[in-house]
Amino acid sequence: MTETTPAFSSLLKNLDQALIADRHRLRRQLHELQKQPDEARQAQWLERFRASCAKVEARRQSVPVMRYDEALPIAAKRDEIKAALEKHQVLVLAGETGSGKTTQLPKICLEIGRGVHGLIGHTQPRRLAARSVATRVAEEIGTPLGELVGYQVRFEDHSTEGTLVKLMTDGILLAETQHDRFLERYDTIIVDEAHERSLNIDFLLGYLKTLLPRRPDLKVIITSATIDLERFSKHFDDAPIVEVSGRTYPVDLWYRPLAAETDEDGNRVEDDLTVDQGILAALGEIEAHEKQVGKRPGDVLVFLPGEREIRDAAEVLRKANLRHTEVLPLYARLTPAEQQKIFRPMPGRKIVLATNVAETSLTVPGIRYVIDSGTRASAATATAPRSSGCPSKPLPRPAPTSARAAADGSSRASAFACTARRISSAGRNSPIRKSCAPTWRQ
Repeated sequence: MTETTPAFSSLLKNLDQALIADRHRLRRQLHELQKQPDEARQAQWLERFRASCAKVEARRQSVPVMRYDEALPIAAKRDEIKAALEKHQVLVLAGETGSGKTTQLPKICLEIGRGVHGLIGHTQPRRLAARSVATRVAEEIGTPLGELVGYQVRFEDHSTEGTLVKLMTDGILLAETQHDRFLERYDTIIVDEAHERSLNIDFLLGYLKTLLPRRPDLKVIITSATIDLERFSKHFDDAPIVEVSGRTYPVDLWYRPLAAETDEDGNRVEDDLTVDQGILAALGEIEAHEKQVGKRPGDVLVFLPGEREIRDAAEVLRKANLRHTEVLPLYARLTPAEQQKIFRPMPGRKIVLATNVAETSLTVPGIRYVIDSGTRASAATATAPRSSGCPSKPLPRPAPTSARAAADGSSRASAFACTARRISSAGRNSPIRKSCAPTWRQ
């Protein structure tokens, strides 16, 4: 060692200034140099260390000034979330639909210095949600998508070496554990929509539990709209809990049964409606309502159980030649360009046909009306041919939770939801009973 070379103890202390991904390798090489000093090798080590520190400083300088929408409920909890993150390794955040937790949490993490020594990894259960959230966060930060904010899904990686926030599916993060056991590329991990409790999410939560003692510098945030807070907190050694309320708006619920009406003698006045016919009838009633109250055409979100039903409904609606109306299906196999159409403002009315991804994983802006088809896809197995599938079945009783949640999550002052359901006993204008269990419980 020369006189200008720092002491080994000083170098070890300064390793915290390097990228987390480089620290283990630099520490191992430094211990080898301590056992067998070599000035040439030490000069190379110092060059690698300074290069890593320079990357950290470049990442720190690239963090823009954060601006928040004070109308979002999470803005009022910003200081509480920051204090909890700085004091604890794990935070459990419960935020209702429309609270802003998904888009604002990465910004809060950046504001307290996270994302500088490693990536802020933000998992979503669906590819569509990962793309759309990344696009939204990039817009709010004021950076092109793929630079400071990027995303990775299967067969697509729109992130660079300078990316600070990386949106991805939980399966992508789980796959990374195979070649990066300690997830050293990340200094913060946000597991969003934890209430979905898929196999990938459960594996991730268990893996992170074992990883945290080995990575004391890693911060983990578990978020969800509906979650068993106490159980999650206990799983992570009594982690602190922060609850954020959602934004709610008045929602008028209109019940429209698909079953045919009968006269006093029990004879059918008309034939039963199919789900597609029920959607068309609801759209006609929406148009009549708008003319009656003098409102401009508003966008409509239609809940359907799966891709096949979405494609069939889109074909029926397009053949109906609805005036000044754009029909936009939304499912995973569409190209990103097709999926992004639902977020663009359009003249006239926009009808978005989607599964409950539009309720649980993203918020479609500008929606004024919600039509819930009253059917769902449920797993079923045929024992004879030994095959399985997800046939669509009508829900056993009216449960407008999806429609209400989607309406409450949209940024508007008033809305109503039309629910097309096959119930035989209720009247045509009957309100939906409040005692119904939520859709996800059924």
